[in-house]
Formats: sequence, structure tokens, C-alpha cells
Amino acid sequence: MQRALTLYRTTIGKKVVMALSGAIMVGFVTGHFLGNLNIYLGPEALNGYAEKLHSMPALVWTTRILLLFALGAHVWSAYQLWRRNVLARGSHYKQRKDLATDYAARTMYWTGPILLLYLVYHLLEFTIIPAHPGDVYRNVVEAFQNPWISAFYVAANLALGLHIFHGIFSAFQSIGANHPRYNSYRRDVAIAISAVITLGNVSFPISVLTGIVTL
Repeated sequence: MQRALTLYRTTIGKKVVMALSGAIMVGFVTGHFLGNLNIYLGPEALNGYAEKLHSMPALVWTTRILLLFALGAHVWSAYQLWRRNVLARGSHYKQRKDLATDYAARTMYWTGPILLLYLVYHLLEFTIIPAHPGDVYRNVVEAFQNPWISAFYVAANLALGLHIFHGIFSAFQSIGANHPRYNSYRRDVAIAISAVITLGNVSFPISVLTGIVTL
């Protein structure tokens, strides 16, 4: 335990915690996205999927607790790394020069807060105080019939895609899996996973607005 705490105090340790907690959340986001694909099979399929999950409270609550722990560790580690970078900087640069290699890396610290706001809204809208309890399909379709909600959902998922892309790409480096010969492959994997999740999630509001998915 002492060794673990000592490691966590280092920059590498905090990045490892971010990588592992991020992997847990990406796993959930992937599963959540796959489950939501039931919307294309109609209300019975999506509502049946939701009812099946609610029939397994042990699994649901274990997942929620694990995700809450992972989210807390991820956010706290990100804040500490950001704080450490600010303190190490000392003074403002005469000329700002980003060392990050891509746009996603430079936006990690603002996509994170956007995703937190999106998470709060998502939980309130579809889980905590849904307009039609027990009817997930109707809740989703009615929400996405509002262009403003759909626009916010699309923007949030674009931010999620950037966050996931850089998170997956940098996670390998954080855990020591970094080699010039294979870096292009892990970049391709990061692009593929983030693209599939982003395009899939964005397709839900677009399908509702275009009338592909209706009540």
C-alpha cells in the first residue's frame, strides 16, 4: 500500500491511474453505446434491454459504484496533473508553444469539464427524473426531437470522441507500452474506437431529427 501511495504521488503514477480509470469508463461507454443500438429495433427492443438491466440490481449497482470510483480517480488525477503543470510553469511563456502532437491532446482539459456537464444532464434526463419512467424509447425520442438538445448531445459526443481518442493513445504510453515501431498502430486503434463510438452516438439524435426513428 505504501508503495502504491508513493507511486501515485509521482506524475507517472497519476497518469497510470488516469489510464486505468479511463479504460474502465471507455469500456462502459462502449457497452452503453452497443445497448443503445436497440433503438433501431424499436421501442420493445430498447425498453426490453433497459428492463433486463434493471432486473439485475447487483450488476447495475456494482457497475455504478465502480464507475463512480473510476470517475473520481480520473478527475482528481487530472486536476492534480493540471495543477502540477501550472506550478511548474512558474511564469507565463513569452511565446506559447504546444508540445502536444495533436488537437485532441491540447483540448483534454476543456473536453473533460464539458463531459462532466453532459454526464449530469444525461443522468437527469434519462435516469434520475425521466419524463416517462419505464419508457426509455419515448424519453430518448422526445428529447432528441428538440433540436437544441440534439445539438448539445452531438457537441458533447464530439468532445467525447476527442477525449477517448487521446485517452486511448496516451494510455499505452502511460503504462509503458510505447515503441516507435508500434505507435502508428495504437494511433489507428484509438482512431477506430473513438470514431465508432462517436459516429454511433451522434447517429441517435440525427436519426430522430430526420424521422428515421419515430414514436
